[in-house]
Amino acid sequence: MIRPVILSGGGGTRLWPLSRSGNPKQFHRLFGDQSLLQATALRCRGGQFEPPLISTAEDQRFFVVDQLEEVGAEPVAILLEPAPRNTAPAIAAAAFWALGRGEDDPLLVMPSDHLIENDAAFCAAIEAASAAALDGKMLTFGIRPTSPHTGYGYIQAADGGEAEPRKVESFIEKPDAARAAEFVADGNHYWNSGIFLFRPSAFVRELKLHAPEIAEHVEAAMKRATTDGPFVRPDAAAFANAEPISIDYAVMERSSELFMLPVSFGWSDVGSWEAVHALQPADAKGNVLSGDVTALDVSNSMIRSESDVTVAAIGLDRILCVVTHDAVFLASLDRAEEVKRVVEELRARGHPRADEPARVHRPWGTYQTVDCGDRFQTKRIIVKPGGKLSLQKHAHRSEHWVVVEGTAEVTLGEETKLLRENESIYIPAGMAHRLANPETVPLHLIEVQCGDYLGEDDIIRLDDEYGRAG
Repeated sequence: MIRPVILSGGGGTRLWPLSRSGNPKQFHRLFGDQSLLQATALRCRGGQFEPPLISTAEDQRFFVVDQLEEVGAEPVAILLEPAPRNTAPAIAAAAFWALGRGEDDPLLVMPSDHLIENDAAFCAAIEAASAAALDGKMLTFGIRPTSPHTGYGYIQAADGGEAEPRKVESFIEKPDAARAAEFVADGNHYWNSGIFLFRPSAFVRELKLHAPEIAEHVEAAMKRATTDGPFVRPDAAAFANAEPISIDYAVMERSSELFMLPVSFGWSDVGSWEAVHALQPADAKGNVLSGDVTALDVSNSMIRSESDVTVAAIGLDRILCVVTHDAVFLASLDRAEEVKRVVEELRARGHPRADEPARVHRPWGTYQTVDCGDRFQTKRIIVKPGGKLSLQKHAHRSEHWVVVEGTAEVTLGEETKLLRENESIYIPAGMAHRLANPETVPLHLIEVQCGDYLGEDDIIRLDDEYGRAG
């Protein structure tokens, strides 16, 4: 049996403004009804796979729970990284977790934010690599290049058959166009997929050989880990001592026990808006349009409206336009990868929209600011079935709640009452209160906040279902 390990702790912004560190791309439905995380989890189902182990960040844990629950993919556990330390410590934690349970079946380590178009070919590749992994070797999967892509790292493999694991000779960072063309022509260079298969004991052996301090700190963190339902929390102090470094740099580029299996299963790391454009079916003019979009004399472009904003365009070629509730990104499609410059500039200015999403996810549901001004703020709140906010109070603001759909269970001081559609309630500043959804359908309400300070840190939690009180 193979245990999938899905790495979902990243906070990349290469698809800003849709993807932000507060709501990264693995949780978005870029290519249909499933998010990239959901598609990754569903890909690893069937007789050869155990339930997955998820590695993510503390503030993303309920994204993971909700999204996997939505598609019926139940993880065996969710490892919560106490601090971002890149892939080597995260994978080490997964390996020590498995060994601590007495498991040494192969781990299939993969990112949660990649696209794989042919699931059957993917599973066949895992099956073909299993014997070598069981034999104690470490396997990676090299994607047969279809173009001289300069946005991917490459793996150079020893001569060998196309259907068998081959010794890895070197890793090459993203090349320029001329060198990438040489790699494609020689037939022994493959795109680095970042997907690995190995026994946890084999990985720990190589980790202790090539990065012993990481092994020491992560092993100590896992020995002192605590468990809370599905969540496993490594000891924060020990984990923070581990060097933040990728698995490639820490282990794979140094190991003599790494082999690569050449594969073709329609892979992309979805690393730019240009890639999203290329991966979707275009209309007769080469356009990929989604949302409320009207395009006249527009060609080879992508226009995506994620909000109720109507987008109209005339006479454009190879442009990118992405509209969310609170931001618009407009660029030449050829320069879409430079979005990171925009994010860096916004961060330098202290702009919250660099990282904070328009719709903020919480363990109980979501909220979205729809209007704000001097001494007031209006939010749309959705509480999922059975969801319950903390018992809390505010020092600086009062709140007005209006139920627009569903039933609200409202605790105000010592009194609890039910509010239904078109009913409202006033919560004075300083009054302890709680909102819950007792029904099996989502609760929608409008919240109007009034006061001299409306920041999210004006919350005193008295009791919380999700361990956030105090």
